This record gives sequence, C-alpha cells and structure tokens, in this order.
Amino acid sequence: MSYLVLARKYRPRNFSEMVGQPHVVQALGNALQTQRLHHAYLFTGTRGVGKTTVSRILAKSLNCLGSDGNGGITAEPCGACQACSDIDAGRFVDYTELDAASNRGVDEIAQLLEQAAYKPVVGRFKVFMIDEVHMLSNTAFNAMLKTLEEPPAYLKFVLATTDPQKVPPTVLSRCLQFNLRPMAPETIAEHLQQVLEREQIEAESAALRLLARAARGSMRDALSLTDQAIAFGSGRLQESAVRQMLGSVERGHIYQLIEALARGDGRAIVALSDQLRQEGLSAASTLEEMTVVLQRMAVIQVVPDFSDSDPDLAQIAALAQALPPDETQLLYSLCLQGRAELGLAADEYAALTMVLLRLLPFKQQAPSAQGGAVAPPKKPQPEAAGAPGSSGSGVKGAGSGAPVAASVAPPVAPSVAPSVAPSISPVPWGVDSDQAQPSPGQAVAGVAVRAAAEPAAAKPHDAQAQALGALWAAVVQELVAGERVLALARELAVQSQLLAKDDAVWTLRVESQALQHAGATEQLLQALRSVGAHKPERLRVEVGEVTDSHAKRLAQQRALAQQQAEQIIASDPFVQQMVDQWGARIVSGSVKPWTPGQTV
Repeated sequence: MSYLVLARKYRPRNFSEMVGQPHVVQALGNALQTQRLHHAYLFTGTRGVGKTTVSRILAKSLNCLGSDGNGGITAEPCGACQACSDIDAGRFVDYTELDAASNRGVDEIAQLLEQAAYKPVVGRFKVFMIDEVHMLSNTAFNAMLKTLEEPPAYLKFVLATTDPQKVPPTVLSRCLQFNLRPMAPETIAEHLQQVLEREQIEAESAALRLLARAARGSMRDALSLTDQAIAFGSGRLQESAVRQMLGSVERGHIYQLIEALARGDGRAIVALSDQLRQEGLSAASTLEEMTVVLQRMAVIQVVPDFSDSDPDLAQIAALAQALPPDETQLLYSLCLQGRAELGLAADEYAALTMVLLRLLPFKQQAPSAQGGAVAPPKKPQPEAAGAPGSSGSGVKGAGSGAPVAASVAPPVAPSVAPSVAPSISPVPWGVDSDQAQPSPGQAVAGVAVRAAAEPAAAKPHDAQAQALGALWAAVVQELVAGERVLALARELAVQSQLLAKDDAVWTLRVESQALQHAGATEQLLQALRSVGAHKPERLRVEVGEVTDSHAKRLAQQRALAQQQAEQIIASDPFVQQMVDQWGARIVSGSVKPWTPGQTV
C-alpha cells in the first residue's frame, strides 16, 4: 500500500477539524444553519492555510444526505454518505475544481459555464471551485461576470486566491470574501503534536517549535516539513536533527553573539561569525533567530514579569538586563534590514559580520584586547572665528575677506539632529556661565552670522536663560565632537534645554517624552562626569516646551545661512543681468550654503 503524506492524510473533513481559522468557520457555520447562503464565495490567504479544504467542506455541507439518506443542508457533514465520500475522493460529478493557473483562458471558462445550464445530476447543488482565480485573463473574467452575478439557484461559485489584489473589483463585488489568516507558530506546533501522537512518533517540543516557525503560517508546509523530519530522523523528531535539516542556528550561538554585542567585544563577534562559517550555518537563519530572541528581550524589558512556556526564558531575561533597551531596539532593526543585504554581498558571512559590527559605533565604550574598557578617542575641537592664535586657515565668508571657521558634527544614525554644528568654542568648565556668550563675529557655512548663537525665542532681559543656553550649547558641542554621547543619549543632549543647574542637580527639558528615558539620562550623566570641572550628581529631565536647545540653534543658523546665501546669489551682478536680459530665474531650493570641507 502506498504511503499517504501527512498533509493529505490529515486534511480536515469537516469544520470542527479546521485549525486556526475560527472566524471563517463561525461565519460559514452560522450561514449553513440559518440557510442564508450566498451564491459566490471568495477565500483568500497564503499557501497552505485551508482555502481548498474549506471549499470541499462547504460543498459537502451543501450536498450531504446524512447517514440515513434523509439529511439536508448542514454545518456538520456526516462524511459517510455517498456525496461526502465522493467529494473527499474527488469524483463527485456536481463538484468541479478548476485550476486557473493552467486553465486561464476564455475558452476554458466558457466550457465550465456551459455546465451551469444543467441541473445537478446527483447532488443538491452544483459547486464550481476555481483555484488561483487571479490567474484568469481579463477576457475570462469578463466572460464569467454575468453568470457570477445571477447564477441559477442550484449553482454555487467558490473562488480561491493567494493574491486578491489582482482580482477585478467587478468580481470582488459579486462575492462574499473571507480572508484565511496565517497560523501562529503555537497553533501549528499544537496541531503537529496531535498528529504525531496519532502516528505514534516521538517528538521533542523544541523540534516542533522549530518546524512551526519554519512553516511561516502554513499548516501544509508544517506537515510537509514534518514528513521530511521523520525521514531525516529515522522515525524520531529531535531538536538537533531538525536544526540540522532546516539549517537553523542553535540558540547558544545567538546568545553568545548578543552577549558579545552587549560587551562591545568586536573580537568575539568576528570569531563567532567565523565559527558559523566553519559550521556551514546559514547567515540568514542567524539573523532571523536573533530577531526572535531580541523581540522577546524587548518584551521582557517593557514587561519585566512576562512569562511563557519557552525553556530559555531565564537566559533571555538575563540578556535583556545586559543590553540597554535602546540598543535592543536598534539591533533588532539592524538584523531585519541586514537580512535583505545578505544577497547583495559577495560573501554572506562577511555581510553578516558587518551587520553585527554596525551596532558597536553606537556604544559609548568598546573593550580592549585585554577585556578592559577604552574610551573613544576625542576629535579635534573646532576653532572659533577670531580666537587668539587662529591660523587664519578658515573659509572666507561671502562678501568678506576675513577668515572664518565652522565645524561639522560627526554623522550619527539614526539621528534627527542637524548635521552642521555651531561654531562655538567649547567653554572651559571652570568659566562662569555668564562668560559663555558667543561673539557676534562668528560664521556658519561660510556666511557671516550676526549673533546667531542666541536663540530668537530668548527675551533680551532674560540674561540667565541666555547664559544657560550658551553654556549648554558649548557643553553639548564638546560631548558630540568627542563622541562621548551616542544614540539616544546624544539625542537627549542635542534636543534638550538646560533650565537650571547647581552642584548637585542639572535640570533639562525636552519636548518628546520618548527622550525622557532612564538609560539615556544615565549615559548622558556619565558623559558629563567624564569631562570638565563641574560634575553633576543627578540629571532631572522634564517634558515641556523647549525654546533654546543645541538643535534649535543649529536650525536657526542653517536658516540664516540659507537666507544670506540666497541674498548673495540674487544680488550678484551677473545673475541680475541674466534675469533682466534673458528672463532667467533662480530655481527654488537650488541655492545651498557652502560648508567648509565641501568640494565645489
């Protein structure tokens, strides 16, 4: 006797055996019980979720005769009468399945519709099931519209597709549409456990979880993979064998990678990546498994008392404590994006290494070869225009022969901060804040700026607020230039306003509540303590309107530089001559201020 694969052997025979689609079962069951039956149904969903199965069960429900031969339309077909048996066997004369992928022309549809003129031979209803209906040609769709809209009372249409967007609206409007959802891994694993118990096959729960995740929402794929795993494991399903069959990466490798990333240990990351190469494990599977672990870590970080049946939950919780929440979110995004980049690289393992190393520049400290922490190197501080000892090697401002200087802040991703830093000399930490005012002679982007460091929103009489703003701008400039604050801590520094300070507590204000983050606040506090003479004991961050921040100063300077650059171009004699004589015009947005270091 030939072997019947699990996907066919355990195909549901009635609605009670359907798994993972309760919304469809409930709707159809109620319609059958009340006999409020539509003439056309459209089932949509990905492969292997039960579209054809629902169609066959619906056909049996419409034509079931009951075990005594006197039954009628029912939501629970008996499965024993002649109609039910013939539909299960695929030989019921009044049930027609048409594969539109290979019969997509108007001739095939016309031949099918010719049968609509004849009443059922043995059943109560004729049922036309058209699978992958989106593959039909436009003429074929047009040919069936009239019959689909007003079929005979004894005819029911059942359409199935994996791509409903390609089905014409004229067809969709004539059908009741049911979307069969991809099944959750837990639902698939539970069903696989029941199937294997009936097959009397031993299976480890971890192996079933691997198969359920690999199926990606498809029960048919899960049963097919289970067939393959049974053959691979000689009648037993063990986690190690299933991992080897699927090419999945063991959780141990994933935990080691995340631990190395939490420590900022680049040497260990490269060594682990080489180990994955030597073992022949999939780079894409590595990133996929990492996203699973990182997602659970993020949940634990938000909901500390979260618990489920995962046996590795304790280890995942430990990793959630080791990696800050902002880095967890960032690493999750990097892994998702990195999966798409693997195919673009000549060596997928080299691409995997780059994806993992991409997190390290966002960490404040990186470990040395001896395992100690090394502070990132400081970058040269920008010079202020007109400062004593200036070499005069700055960029000449437009319309002026005096040299000026501007600094460019290092790029940060992801970042919403402006890319051009203000040309404000870092204020010595021992100098009083009222001496921290910038001079009016400073310049930004090669254009002279008049007292641009002072925010427009500040009132002239509020000297204390202006002094605090200037001091905080200089402090943030020093922290950013030295790369002492990164990621969310950098955004907190750049977007905040210094409201008050004393020896113990500095008070900051931010507009976004997302920046009021305990981890970012602690990182910024440690950065402030690592430099300068003033070391606050605590930072207090409140949410409110910000009138003077590093980011606002940069935005104001950029706007002023843009305005002056446009004025310079508009007042140029050659440009005016072109406008007057030839009707030329300056394209809006085409004028940009020149930045020091920018090639022309």
